[in-house]
Amino acid sequence: MTKQILSPLPGTFYRKPTPDKPAFKEVGDSVAVGDVIGLIEVMKSFNEVVADQAGRITGFPADDEEPVMAGQPLVDLA
Repeated sequence: MTKQILSPLPGTFYRKPTPDKPAFKEVGDSVAVGDVIGLIEVMKSFNEVVADQAGRITGFPADDEEPVMAGQPLVDLA
């Protein structure tokens, strides 16, 4: 059964803390509840996206720097 981490708010999804840093998580990485998996930028304010469930990342339905809506899937977990 596939689980998903959803966007908590509308904005721009970022997988990296800054452009020159590695992504918070990659496909294949384990995720624990509370892990930061990305950022949502809203009007120059960056909000952490925190995992609300544990699993292994199988994909990212939302691309880095993609505009997203609240409730949109960001991460697929197995």
